[in-house]
Amino acid sequence: MEKTYKMCQSCGMPMKKDPNGGGTEKDGTKSKKYCSYCYKDGEFTMKGTAKEMQEFCTNMMTKQMHMPKFIAKFLCHNIPNLERWKNK
Repeated sequence: MEKTYKMCQSCGMPMKKDPNGGGTEKDGTKSKKYCSYCYKDGEFTMKGTAKEMQEFCTNMMTKQMHMPKFIAKFLCHNIPNLERWKNK
């Protein structure tokens, strides 16, 4: 049985917050591991490092969601421990 993830294993966003219900694999099926912002047609939309993903997510939360920067940084601190980045 395929594991279901509560958070995107690339950016850490809660999967239930994804308006598309998850990213897509090459065959069009939904990804249970990655959100639609991070993963499309079987590929990551953002190349780079975990640190770059942390910076990107922090900026999105502060600019678009008007979240205080210290809260955004706190929410993004775990990104390097997610499955996509863990072994890199």
